Amino acid sequence: MPGLGGGNKMDLLLWRHAEAEDGEDDLKRRLTERGERQARVMAAWIRDHQPKNMRIIVSPAVRTQQTAEALKLPFETHRKIGPDACVSELIAASGWPDASGAVLIVGHQPTLGRLASLLLSGQEADWTIKKGALWWLSNRVRRDESQTVLRAVLPADLLE
Repeated sequence: MPGLGGGNKMDLLLWRHAEAEDGEDDLKRRLTERGERQARVMAAWIRDHQPKNMRIIVSPAVRTQQTAEALKLPFETHRKIGPDACVSELIAASGWPDASGAVLIVGHQPTLGRLASLLLSGQEADWTIKKGALWWLSNRVRRDESQTVLRAVLPADLLE
């Protein structure tokens, strides 16, 4: 994919886990049948459009692991980006905005929405990222100023 401008550019893809069952043990909740379908269709779209040199980091929760497995690509599990993670932990794990290439985070609300809000508006707010949806952001430098660009917001139900 062509770059968006001069200077360092990083892509950050935020993928919320697909629909999961209710359950007492939050880390062990599994995807529903609908969630498995959401993960498959989004994974196919990501594989067709992924940026080069994409690192994939995933929460240890079963539902995020199952969502990431739909990609059929290698990924790293990061304990610190689980359901109780804070925005700074996602930033640290991804290396935003200075890592080279791209990072896909498969994670949870409300942290993914708060991260998107911080990067796009400059402050944390409770923005909603739907189950199974993907938000794709890029960082670029223009006239010595770092900018965050929203490249795509794609809910899974548009692909089903």
